[in-house]
Amino acid sequence: MGENIIEINGVSKSFAQHRALHNVSLAIPRGCIFGLLGPNGAGKTTLIRMINNITVPDSGTILFNGENLTAQHIKKIGYLPEERGLYKKMKVGEQAVYLARLRGMSKDEALASLKFWFEKFEITAWWNKKVEELSKGMAQKIQFITTVIHKPELLILDEPFSGFDPINANLIKREILELCEKGATVIFSTHNMESVEQVCSRIALINKSEKILEGKVSDLKEQFKPNVFRVVFKGNIVTFTNALWTGYKLLDHEKIDDTNISADVQLLGENTPNQLLGILILHVEVVSFQEKMPSMNDIFIEQVSRLENTTETAEKA
Repeated sequence: MGENIIEINGVSKSFAQHRALHNVSLAIPRGCIFGLLGPNGAGKTTLIRMINNITVPDSGTILFNGENLTAQHIKKIGYLPEERGLYKKMKVGEQAVYLARLRGMSKDEALASLKFWFEKFEITAWWNKKVEELSKGMAQKIQFITTVIHKPELLILDEPFSGFDPINANLIKREILELCEKGATVIFSTHNMESVEQVCSRIALINKSEKILEGKVSDLKEQFKPNVFRVVFKGNIVTFTNALWTGYKLLDHEKIDDTNISADVQLLGENTPNQLLGILILHVEVVSFQEKMPSMNDIFIEQVSRLENTTETAEKA
């Protein structure tokens, strides 16, 4: 068994005149939380449906644990779609047992496991309520439980925090991290960049049916960092600005209080942080000095904008 639980090789898919995916390849390592990112309509849902064997590629291959993906692998996958769906007239416990049985569990196994999860989420009192009586957040909890109940090797979560208040979103986040620590692999599909930074170790960015970026979150932040440092100092902004050589660019500054000023300085050329700090301490009292790393949202916007500008330029040519 290789290090990757999922390998996608040159996958393309079209529906009528719409190209959903074009020659997408990516690898999802076992035991990681993998962020599948992109704007609405980028192709994320199509890719997820292929991994779930709901649709098949027009070309390319998908491997699960090194084998061509087939229907028999689906029992090892837990899928929480963005479009939630529970039978409104059924009782909560009855439906949870039914869904657990569909995932291959015996009735006794299902009841024992559901008892554990319902107690953990403090929702035991809802066992005999009808689904239609549940709030959206409560229904989300039930669906999360029925997604993980059979201890799948691979969890696919499509916008899992949608509909949750901050407290319950944090509860689900903790559960996702815990499941990963116990050996599960998670594909986390979202356009919420903040949640990606909190839980994902690797990401792939898909835009207009194509993969445009893939890698470890830490590596991508390093790759796209803008060489900008935030300096908090005591002194005069004019003195601070005059201290900078042509190899540095003052991007922004603001007064924090009566004595402290914050300034963002970009390093140009081969200049180093030590050189910048060495210059500044001769002219002002430096209180703090920290590199500004890009957020995943910054990287996301930059890469999508760059691709759109490249496309526009090519079309004009």
